[in-house]
Amino acid sequence: MPTVKILIVEDEPKVANAIQQGLQENGLKADVAYDGLVGKKMALSGGYSLVILDINLPHINGYELCQIIRAHDPRIPIIMLTALGGVDDKIQAFGTGADDYLVKPFDFRELMARIQVFLKRSSTPEETTKSGNILRVGDLEIDDNSKTVVRGGQQITLTAKEFALLVYLVRNKGRVVSRSDIAEKIWDITFDTGTNVIDVYVNFLRKKIDKNFPTKLIHTRQGMGYMVKEE
Repeated sequence: MPTVKILIVEDEPKVANAIQQGLQENGLKADVAYDGLVGKKMALSGGYSLVILDINLPHINGYELCQIIRAHDPRIPIIMLTALGGVDDKIQAFGTGADDYLVKPFDFRELMARIQVFLKRSSTPEETTKSGNILRVGDLEIDDNSKTVVRGGQQITLTAKEFALLVYLVRNKGRVVSRSDIAEKIWDITFDTGTNVIDVYVNFLRKKIDKNFPTKLIHTRQGMGYMVKEE
C-alpha cells in the first residue's frame, strides 16, 4: 500500500495516540487533532487521503465537522469512530456525509480493514478506463473515471460511499440486489444486520438521484432489496 496521510480527529489522547501508532505500524502516516477547531483547520489544509472522526469533540462536534469537510472535498473518505452506537446516531452521521461508522470499543483490525478498503478503492480509479467507464440509465450518466454524476444536465454531488453504491446498483441494472449483497460489495465487510443503516443510506442516495425528477430510477423490492431500472 502506498504511503498516505490520514487525519485523526479525536479528543481522547489515549485513543488518538493508539490509532496513530497502529496506523504508523502499518506503514501509514497519521496526524492527530484533539478538538474540532484544530481538526477543521488541518482537514481544510488538504493533503489527507482519509479522515477518522469522533463525534463528541470540543469547539466543533463531529457532525458539523463532517459537513464542513464534505463541502470542501466531496470525495475524501470519512470514517466516524465514536461511542455513540444508536441507529439515530448512525443515520445522522451518514446524513452529514460520513462514509462509514465504527462504534467504540472497537478492534483495531476492523478499523484497519475498513481503511484499506477506502484506500484501495481510491488508489485504483483508472482500472475502469475501458468501455465501461460511462454508465447510463435514462437521463442519468455516471463517469467512473472522473467520479461525476449528471442527471438531466444537472450535476449531482455524492460522497465516495454514495457513488460506490450508485455504481453498484447501475451495473446491476434490472436486477434486485439484496441488503447482504450491498453490505458485501460496498462495505466489503459483514454489515450489522440488526440496523437499518443500508436502507437509510439508499434513501439518502434516492433523495439526490430521484427526488427532483419525475422518473424514478431506484426502486425497493419489499423483503428482497433494491434495483435500478427506467420505468
